[in-house]
Amino acid sequence: MVAHSMLDALPIPAIFIGEDNRIRRSNAQARALLNMQIDGRHYVTALRQPSLSDHIEKTMADGVDGRVDFIHTEAGREVVYEVHLGRIITQDRGENGVLLSFMDVKSHEEAGQMRSDFVANVSHELRTPLTALTGFIETLRGPARDDAEARDRFLGIMEVEGKRMNRLVADLLSLSRVEDMACIRPSDSVDVCAVLNSVRNALSQTAEARGVSVSIDSQLEPPVLVAGDLDQLAQVFTNLIENAIKYGQSDGAVVVSVSRMPMFPAFKGPAICVSVQDDGPGIPVHHLSRLTERFYRVDSHRSRELGGTGLGLAIVKHIVNRHRGRLRIESEVGQGSTFSVLLRDDL
Repeated sequence: MVAHSMLDALPIPAIFIGEDNRIRRSNAQARALLNMQIDGRHYVTALRQPSLSDHIEKTMADGVDGRVDFIHTEAGREVVYEVHLGRIITQDRGENGVLLSFMDVKSHEEAGQMRSDFVANVSHELRTPLTALTGFIETLRGPARDDAEARDRFLGIMEVEGKRMNRLVADLLSLSRVEDMACIRPSDSVDVCAVLNSVRNALSQTAEARGVSVSIDSQLEPPVLVAGDLDQLAQVFTNLIENAIKYGQSDGAVVVSVSRMPMFPAFKGPAICVSVQDDGPGIPVHHLSRLTERFYRVDSHRSRELGGTGLGLAIVKHIVNRHRGRLRIESEVGQGSTFSVLLRDDL
């Protein structure tokens, strides 16, 4: 006999249909999936897909295990479940019938598509500099062999493209490391203000080259301590401040603010907020929700010109998530942008 407790112990939707074609047992996941009380009903009235009904009938009659797709609409999107059908025959006075178990395969398909898209994006990002390098090498071996001026110009471009590939590979490795550590919450004590001062000093030449001033405005007395990973938090603030310098106005200003929120609802407690504000052209609202996607760029041409890999904000998002923090992005066209990182103030 297929008891309720056996089905309830399964982590996936499961239904047992008796030889009278009625649903004898179902677990909570199955009832939630179908959004109805299905026990005691004829399976045709609960599972209204002809292909599934045909397989149930065949398994009931022939005793042969089967497999069929079950398409269900959830929150406005189609979810594909792979239904496994198995004949249950008991030797005692129990019940005989068919056991159905539902496996969500849509998520696996989406994960596979994400991997394919990622490989395609990486290939595309590498192809451009590799094509340029190959072309310049052929030119230097041929028509420009004895042209010193052309040789210097081409070597300069090759150096830029080589550095671009190096940045891309470095960001890919960084993203991989962050993803591998996603489930491990950092616990070291990190002084946020000290990290910000270090990052500002490291980016001083980049800021001077564009005539941009970078100021740190803290409402709190140092040290401002949070539980975190020093290197990763430095990477977060480096990416955000460097972006603000590059995409803000030349001869402009970047303001980094540090404050404490006494109560942040998502944390159910206090939070440390670090905001990086630039005076750039701003970002149209329809781009904001996609900025942290891998390889997503608002202006692909300008991003590549400035040495962007399209992975910086994706890395920021993953690091902030690892710290159980939040990333907020606010921007208006013509009004600049503000990127805020909120970290738990629980030390």
